[in-house]
Amino acid sequence: MTLDSLQRGRKYVIKGVNSADPVVQRLMVLGLVEGTEIELASAAIGGDPIEYRIFGNAISLRREQARQFAVSLKAEG
Repeated sequence: MTLDSLQRGRKYVIKGVNSADPVVQRLMVLGLVEGTEIELASAAIGGDPIEYRIFGNAISLRREQARQFAVSLKAEG
């Protein structure tokens, strides 16, 4: 599962990053790295870009960028 397929109201953890793209490397500097908790905040009409919550802040990504981040559902508790 990647960031472009999250469901609202659930929390996820980044499990992997395809860091070959320089744009993705810049996003990693903002905290989008393995182990980071992330959740879907909203999406624009048509679904692109997508807004996420990370560390209490909002960040928007295009679907193309979001597909570079593998995630899994955060375990409860």
